Amino acid sequence: MGAASQDVAGTVRALFFDTFGTVVDWRAGVAREVADFLRRHGLTGDPERFADEWRARYQPAMEVVRSGKRPFTRLDVIHRENLDVVLAAWGLNPEDFDPAERDTLNHAWHRLDPWPDSVAGLRRLRGRFFIAPLSNGNIALLANMAKRAGLPWDAILGAEVVRAYKPQPSAYRDTAEVLGLRPDECMMVAAHNDDLHAARQVGLRTGFVLRPTEHGPAQTTDLAAEEPWDVVARDFNELADALGC
Repeated sequence: MGAASQDVAGTVRALFFDTFGTVVDWRAGVAREVADFLRRHGLTGDPERFADEWRARYQPAMEVVRSGKRPFTRLDVIHRENLDVVLAAWGLNPEDFDPAERDTLNHAWHRLDPWPDSVAGLRRLRGRFFIAPLSNGNIALLANMAKRAGLPWDAILGAEVVRAYKPQPSAYRDTAEVLGLRPDECMMVAAHNDDLHAARQVGLRTGFVLRPTEHGPAQTTDLAAEEPWDVVARDFNELADALGC
């Protein structure tokens, strides 16, 4: 954990943030709403396991888009399709539940809570840098999340804006271009080493922020920086310290 070099802090003009797991606690938020859904219908089961199974279908579904087998499809649609798949895997017939109720549960991804340091840290960082999400979430999802959680973004950027899902190189490169910036004038901030690796491949600076309970108390991945990222921090306030905010 340490300060960024003067070269990095002086060159970077924009910070792009992974959102699910880095800025917000997706697992707890989704599990909370799943628990309400199960209770209303007199169903039993572990809502955290349901959240994990829903999330596990996220990357495979996006890979169908990344591979070109499916046109670009916003994440709300992918999440909604995956919800029905998980319900069926739990032995439930999705058609037994009102579509509007399933839509409301699907929008649990719009209503996620920030990590305790997220809002204060982002406000500090925004005082010096342009800040925006670079998430696979769609525009409405990210805007609704920001409004509810008080995330002080300067703009909503990411997959739907550039029509590409991370870790496709264009997801990072084209997001920088939207702002008229060179890749090295942008820093990708994420709690996931693979996200940062892909960003660095196209020239972005990198900031790793530790989120050791994103996947629950037994998390085994992303518990440390696996490459020499430009900045490594325990939370957003430490990231702000490292970047001179």
